[in-house]
Amino acid sequence: MSALVVVGYRSEALDPAALAALARNPAIRTLFGEPVALDQAGGFTVWRTGTVLAVLLGVWAMLAATRITRGEEDAGRWSVLLSARITLPEAVRHHLGVLAAVPVLVGAATAAAMIAAGVDATGSLVHGTGLAAAGLFFVAVGGVTAQLFVSRSAANGVAAAVLVVGLLMRMVGDGIPALAWLRWLSPFGLLALTRPFDSNRGLPVSVLTFTAVLLLAVAGRLAARRDVGAAILATAGSRRARTALLGSVPAFAVRRTLRPLAAWSAGIGAYFLLLGLIARSMTEFLAANPEFATMAAQAGFPALGTVEGYAATLYALLAVPVGVFVAVRFAAVAADENARRLTLLLAAPVARVRLLAAEAAVAGCAALTLTTVAGVAMWAGTASVSAGLGVGDALTGAWNVVPVVLLCLGAAVLALGWAPRAVAAIGAMPAAGGFLWQVLADSIDAPSWIRALSPFAHLAAVPATAPAWPPALVMVGIAAAGMVAGTFGYRRRDLCA
Repeated sequence: MSALVVVGYRSEALDPAALAALARNPAIRTLFGEPVALDQAGGFTVWRTGTVLAVLLGVWAMLAATRITRGEEDAGRWSVLLSARITLPEAVRHHLGVLAAVPVLVGAATAAAMIAAGVDATGSLVHGTGLAAAGLFFVAVGGVTAQLFVSRSAANGVAAAVLVVGLLMRMVGDGIPALAWLRWLSPFGLLALTRPFDSNRGLPVSVLTFTAVLLLAVAGRLAARRDVGAAILATAGSRRARTALLGSVPAFAVRRTLRPLAAWSAGIGAYFLLLGLIARSMTEFLAANPEFATMAAQAGFPALGTVEGYAATLYALLAVPVGVFVAVRFAAVAADENARRLTLLLAAPVARVRLLAAEAAVAGCAALTLTTVAGVAMWAGTASVSAGLGVGDALTGAWNVVPVVLLCLGAAVLALGWAPRAVAAIGAMPAAGGFLWQVLADSIDAPSWIRALSPFAHLAAVPATAPAWPPALVMVGIAAAGMVAGTFGYRRRDLCA
């Protein structure tokens, strides 16, 4: 991605006056980060892709860290490992140490790709080092939360909250000069403060790296203070039993979804509220600087010059977190099966199809709730600044991404039936993979049939235009076929197979 953006930049001619206006606009700074060195291909590439890559790397790092530590421990596999001479703190340190090599390799590969594309080596190395430090930070965050909480889901939830809060702090710090100091408290803010291809500052990345190393050391120390299978913040064993929503399989599916749904709703709602608050400033700026609107369209963000087009463009992003949410919920079902927590349940007179249908229905309703939260939050933000987006338009635009989310649901059910070890990756592919595919296709001006492979290419720009019902119905049909095939596979295969 970085190399392609470098190559594509050289075909664009930017007006210096427009660049100065871009740097002054608070909405642009809030949404995309502080524009630095946009007169260079490397600086533009960092501004365009830096935060996106850091978020992707951070999400992967924290989920992998909790999976290979708390996840394996919950499944009982560490009991065998620790029956040898290795201790729990050593096991935690060794696993996190190996995992820490991944962001380092990612940062090195990104820097090498940019250098090979022909940009300045120093700026490329600073950018790559910053990405590596951000990934290392979230490896450490996942390692610490895995020691603090007794379940992998709780550890993931707190680690995700750290990521979302860090991203919001970066956005607020970039958008409001009086709060610029917040960037020093955010991993994404520190990444931006390195200013690659401009001043190439080493202090922010040093602070981020030191914090990551310190958290890795804390994870080891915390592991030394607990027993295997326990946690630092374990709940008291004498509390009163909480039996709400345990009377049926569908009720239990609701119960296990409520907490993550609340956390994801808070994060998505805060993000789209912020997007609504800057809607008027953003659209006015792009209307006055059409060259940047053209560049945004090439990046996969068309029609940003009107409030309706701005909302429609950013609503397309909503499919990514909601689709990932659905995939993660079915990955939790696969994890419960792998840990044999479903064995006794399915040994009772509970059909597999009933269990799968309950999980699918609840995940679908939760996804609809998340899109509704985003729509209400966007409307509230635009209403606060008198941007002119009606509540009906806001909700319609948010619900427009439901077909892509249903594709994720169908892919997750299909993976649960035929490839249960890859549920999260396969389930998130239509949304996360489809969006990246569209961005890359737009960046290299790929043929239309290449772009059409992404489901996002078939979404209408609602509420700026009317919904595209035929493509939506086709996506719903594909999702239904995936769920039917997945159900068939789930019924036929053995548990934990």
